[in-house]
Amino acid sequence: MPSALPAMLYHPCYSKLSLPPLHRYPITKYRKLYQQLLSIGVPAAAFTQPEPVSTALLAQIHCPQYIQSLADGSIDAKAMRRIGFPWSEQLFQRSLHSLGGTLQTAQAALTSGIALHLSGGYHHAFYAEGSGFCLFNDLVLAAKTLLAQGLDKILIIDLDVHQGDGSALMLSDEPRIISCSVHCGKNFPYRKQQSDWDIAVEKDCSDDDYLQAVQESLHSLLNWHQPDLVLYDAGVDIHQLDELGLLSISTPALFQRDLLVLQSCKDRSIPVAAVIGGGYQRNVDALVQLHLQLFKAAFTLCGSDLAGKIET
Repeated sequence: MPSALPAMLYHPCYSKLSLPPLHRYPITKYRKLYQQLLSIGVPAAAFTQPEPVSTALLAQIHCPQYIQSLADGSIDAKAMRRIGFPWSEQLFQRSLHSLGGTLQTAQAALTSGIALHLSGGYHHAFYAEGSGFCLFNDLVLAAKTLLAQGLDKILIIDLDVHQGDGSALMLSDEPRIISCSVHCGKNFPYRKQQSDWDIAVEKDCSDDDYLQAVQESLHSLLNWHQPDLVLYDAGVDIHQLDELGLLSISTPALFQRDLLVLQSCKDRSIPVAAVIGGGYQRNVDALVQLHLQLFKAAFTLCGSDLAGKIET
């Protein structure tokens, strides 16, 4: 296995979720992303398969009654509609594995510098309710767990097109975790929460204006807070072809954004753990090409020639 590759985590259960026909969520993208990485030459041994988080650990950040209702299926039908998935035991177990994946990606970043999770970014989940395809908040769980394990300060850089409202509210009383969200102002969620740093870009935002907003945010937050770790939500739903995004960002700008985040952390010797976040296209193969930009950026910084095998 080439030593230049970043740590990467993936579990087959991420795409093993039975959904109704024509369901809006592109559940197959995780498996296809993994397969595409294998096809360009990433060895299977480069991936770590994460363990699920325990419900005891989960209960340290989410309401125990809410967790139990999702574990046994007793959750109210209206609450499941807000989440956007039909309830199943499969869904609950998948969520536990995905949360474990983000936590273990964050832990891996502390030793490898850059670590990538082929899932994650469930930033619409609140303490006692889910929303927007998010049952539990993996970013908050990873950040709070690592504080308990000895880190002093963690920065969440959320560049998904939708504001990280769940993260913002769940972290409102935790000054050691800084929440940043650069998002489309006129998009879901209708009711925004207050992050530590919010930038709401307009729907007609150009590539240059978007990248400037990201760069200025990174420069300010990294220099002011000097975190021990950055958790990066690399949602691709900012892309011009995304069906739920409402922005018009190009693929080259998406790559430049991911490279900018990872490079800014590397230049300051700050470990960075990235999750792939949101992306909504019926054409899942095209969607996977957008998620691959994160890996191209990481491979570029790690000096791997595999970066050249990913188109921008």
